[in-house]
Amino acid sequence: MDLALEDARAAALRGEVPVGAVLLGPDGAVLARAGNRTRELSDPTAHAEMLVIRAACARLGSERLTGCALYVTLEPCAMCAAAIAAARVDRLYYGAADPKSGGVAQGARIFARSQSHHRPEVYDGIGAAASESLLKEFFAQRRR
Repeated sequence: MDLALEDARAAALRGEVPVGAVLLGPDGAVLARAGNRTRELSDPTAHAEMLVIRAACARLGSERLTGCALYVTLEPCAMCAAAIAAARVDRLYYGAADPKSGGVAQGARIFARSQSHHRPEVYDGIGAAASESLLKEFFAQRRR
């Protein structure tokens, strides 16, 4: 989660919502890491999770990420949760809960739906305090 927090901080410095993600392969090696880039790329799908899933799939030459683990600083939204399921990521670890836009434990609860063809193991609250603090600080600065 420390690497994901580094990428979240870098995203904040670029003016992006500070969310970072790291995808580990079955052997525990980092396959991909990224922070949000929606503004930079003018792409509403350029969430950190989407970027690491795309990069890891390209690196492995497969649309499946079986045996992989995803660490993300914020609860994935419904779009990202659906991509996590489609990619067959085995384990999802996330920091802060997202009552407004979350798609895992909040809101859409993608993995609980019968339409979800895959349900990763989910571990929440990992590095939650640091993730929440980073987000609160970012949005407080925006309101000033």
